[in-house]
Amino acid sequence: MKIGIISQARMTSTRLPGKVLKTANDIPLLKYHIDRLAQSNLPIFIATTINKTDDPVVELCKKEGIPYYRGDENHVLSRYYECAKEYDLDVVVRVTSDCPLIDGKLIESAWQKYQSVFEDYDYISNVIERSYPRGVDFEIFSFVYLKEAFEKAISPSEIEHVTPYIHQNNSGRTNYYHILQKGGGKQYRITVDTPEDFELIKILIEAHQAHTLSASEIIGLLDKHPELVKINTHIEQKKI
Repeated sequence: MKIGIISQARMTSTRLPGKVLKTANDIPLLKYHIDRLAQSNLPIFIATTINKTDDPVVELCKKEGIPYYRGDENHVLSRYYECAKEYDLDVVVRVTSDCPLIDGKLIESAWQKYQSVFEDYDYISNVIERSYPRGVDFEIFSFVYLKEAFEKAISPSEIEHVTPYIHQNNSGRTNYYHILQKGGGKQYRITVDTPEDFELIKILIEAHQAHTLSASEIIGLLDKHPELVKINTHIEQKKI
């Protein structure tokens, strides 16, 4: 099986435009994201758009030697499908580029589990039953299932958010496997979608070297610093 991590990235975020190339310690958040994903020892691909505004994303990919695919800005599902098809992937790990502190080792562990149970309609994630903070989210599924979603998904949410057709079991065949951890942490938010999110991430990286820590260690850090948690605790996640 050929597996690849596909991360969607664009510069035209509605709540924080250009967020993926904002910097901490003069390093773009997208590079932190890529470097953290590299800890999974899996191939990485960036699915960006054909818009000229995303040329800087492509330039970073070229600089870092990361394969990329450019597709429709609004039909994100088609971007994933075409990217996976372009690079002949059998299995896809879906992540989003607004997660600069994503845990590659956690993805590697989930991939090992996936290989042991692999069926076309298996779906492994730490998203449906949440025990980790927002910002370390990933989903693993087959290209076969992605192709079916691409061909059959209809609603705007299915098209924009890629996996609702799969994780809402619209095919009636999904086998769920959940990656869970003991203890707290799901209340924390280490994704970047607003200025407050970015403020927290910048502090975590620059003052606490969070980019060198595992997800569990970041949770421990936030447990010890409630003043940091308050920076973005009021932010609500966009609804699917």
